[in-house]
Amino acid sequence: QEQLVESGGGLVQPGGSLRLSCAASGFSFSLDYYGIAWFRQAPGKEREGVAFLSSSSENKTYYADSVKGRFTISRDNAKNTVYLQMNSLKPEDTAVYYCAASPYTILVITEDMYDHWGQGTQVTVSA
Repeated sequence: QEQLVESGGGLVQPGGSLRLSCAASGFSFSLDYYGIAWFRQAPGKEREGVAFLSSSSENKTYYADSVKGRFTISRDNAKNTVYLQMNSLKPEDTAVYYCAASPYTILVITEDMYDHWGQGTQVTVSA
C-alpha cells in the first residue's frame, strides 16, 4: 500500500528554520517518477500548495509567492524521501503541512492532480 509519512514539524520562533521530510513507501515506482508537492492548511483557511517539484525527467519547481525565496523543495531518490526546507519562517507560515504525490511526470500545481497524500505535520511559528 502506497504511503507518504511526513515528519519534522514543530514549534519554531519567527525567523527560524525547519526541514520537513516525507518518506514514501509501497509505491510501484521510485518516487523520482512522480511529481511531488507540499501543501499547507492553516486554521479556518483552505489548503494551498506552496512548493512543487516535477518528476526527475523534467526536474522543474514552482513556489507560491508567499514562500518564494524562503522555502526549497527537494528529493533524495536513494532514500525515496522528499524534503521541504523552510527558512525565515513567519507566524503566517503556521499550518498543517502535507506532502503529496502525482502520477503526472510534468509539473502540475493544482491539488486535484495529486492522488496520494500524507497525514500532515504541524508547523507552528510563534515567539
